[in-house]
Amino acid sequence: MRNIKTLFTAGVIVLLSASSCKKDFLELAPIAQQNANNYYKTGDDMKNALTAAYGGLQYAGLYYSSMHIIGDLRSDNTEITNVNAGADLDAVDKFVNLPTTSISSTTWAGHYQAIQNTNIVIEKIQAVTMDENLKARYIGEAKFLRALMYFNLVRIFGGVPLVTKVIVNPQEGYDYGRETVANVYNQIITDLTDAEAVLPYEYTAGDIGRATKGAAMSLLGKVYLTQKRWDLAAQKLEQVIAAQAQTKYQLLPSYASVFGIANENSRESIFEVQFKRASNGEGSPFTNQFAPIGSGTAVVTVGNPLGQNIPTAEMNNAYEANDARKAVSMRTSYVLNGNTVNHNYIVKYSGTPAANIDGDNNWIVLRYADVLLMYAEALNELGYVADGPAFTYLNQVRTRAGLPSKTSNNTNLALRVADQAAFRLAIEQERFVELAFEGHRWFDLVRTDRALTLLASKGMEAHEALFPIPQTQIDINPSKITQNPDYD
Repeated sequence: MRNIKTLFTAGVIVLLSASSCKKDFLELAPIAQQNANNYYKTGDDMKNALTAAYGGLQYAGLYYSSMHIIGDLRSDNTEITNVNAGADLDAVDKFVNLPTTSISSTTWAGHYQAIQNTNIVIEKIQAVTMDENLKARYIGEAKFLRALMYFNLVRIFGGVPLVTKVIVNPQEGYDYGRETVANVYNQIITDLTDAEAVLPYEYTAGDIGRATKGAAMSLLGKVYLTQKRWDLAAQKLEQVIAAQAQTKYQLLPSYASVFGIANENSRESIFEVQFKRASNGEGSPFTNQFAPIGSGTAVVTVGNPLGQNIPTAEMNNAYEANDARKAVSMRTSYVLNGNTVNHNYIVKYSGTPAANIDGDNNWIVLRYADVLLMYAEALNELGYVADGPAFTYLNQVRTRAGLPSKTSNNTNLALRVADQAAFRLAIEQERFVELAFEGHRWFDLVRTDRALTLLASKGMEAHEALFPIPQTQIDINPSKITQNPDYD
């Protein structure tokens, strides 16, 4: 089997055509050439269907653009500095996006199309005669992907329609209204628990990049952390750390070795979205998206610099002196035609695209440093212990960055973390710089109830902790799809 990075091909979704007046409902029924009921017969057919499910991660509404627009641009670590980057992006940045702004509809549509892909695997594989262990693994991979997509949706929109079967007739979509947040999380937890039980700790050769047991465990830990279920989060994240004998997860010796095309799917990476340049539209856009408008070929040598995710002054100032992560993550100037231009920009996803927005950079969704910091956070929430285990895991990340350890009674006030509240801020700061531009900041601030405190000055109001439900969805099914508060 070729590396999964080469297998995200289009045209695998094979559902019944829908009439034009109804085909957009929940965006769950893509048009294709074959009838789904006749297509899925063999193990190879299911492998193709699972490939399509992974391919959904590349949709514009997922990790091609939406997740970093929401996770980074909405927060205080990036901004739009040139309106030519896009009015809808500027609206997200300035907290003036409406139910009609494209970010909501693109994110909603992309996730539900991708969920449909996973449901196809889970449902259609039941009748296929194939190796039972492989069948169980395919189901586990699909459930991990479905859980990830619903985790994104519930954090972005709140309660959303919970669809766990294949939609073959668009009319069925009208049966689905918004589920409670609790019910969505219950499904996410069920899917991840099921996935953890059957997935292997690691793959070899062409299967590297698939969802693993460690990915399911790590995501489940993040789910519990988001729910403030500190004991369950700590238990699950501790299991990830304890599983090193099987997973070999580790902090790589240098921060720089985590990123870049040559370092993809490393021992620090737990799950990443695979992209491949010059491969029928399977390339990533990040190198072009993050280059400043007007930078010519000074930042990216191929294609257009789009200026869509520019580091803020707050981000630039967040790094401590001698923090090795800054130079790997961002720059503050470039040289164009012999002149120095002072302008922040991201370098974490630098590369040479094969063509415009056709790069080879993967997007890391989960990595081991994130697990260590989440575990430290959960331990602190369970009870602050001066210089206890939470400090150990926090300082592992800091040490790799070339920074001194924080302690409970450090004579350097900047390194002193004297109580639980101070440790919360220390974790917030460390996640800010360690995970910069990886799509985490907005979600971190919302789940810790810190978003409004830090972002009110940028225009955020309390109700904007959730994004608006796309107006198109409400218009299609107003009796069951309702708007989030204060967006009406």
